[in-house]
Amino acid sequence: MKFRSFMDVALDEARAAAARGEVPVGAVIVYGVTIVARAGNRMRELSDPTAHAEVLAIRAACAALKSERLIGHDLYVTLEPCPMCAAAISAARIERLYYGATDPKSGGVAVGARIFSHPQCHHVPEVYDGFASVESEALLREFFAKQR
Repeated sequence: MKFRSFMDVALDEARAAAARGEVPVGAVIVYGVTIVARAGNRMRELSDPTAHAEVLAIRAACAALKSERLIGHDLYVTLEPCPMCAAAISAARIERLYYGATDPKSGGVAVGARIFSHPQCHHVPEVYDGFASVESEALLREFFAKQR
């Protein structure tokens, strides 16, 4: 099967999040070529510090499938997941993680806590970084420039 990236869908979710005044992060969960769930950050809107795009997408996918496990599913997200999201990705048993921009301040995959490298991490997804990183970084830069 030919690889198809779903980062364009994650970027659409990030743009929608920015339009709502949220930090522009978007996520999409797919099984094969089928989109199972998609979400953008909604922390301010929901007054919920756990309402990150990844967590919302995982919750929606699990609800749709009536399962706490997303075995064989891929997650595309525009920003490197934070430690909380990385732990949720592991708990959900996501097969592959694709992300755009790295997060040197709050990342939990390649920098910072490095959740998947921890000996207590029960499941480690395949990780691919740098997908649509230029677009992802530009969205974040533009959003935070407007905030200043």
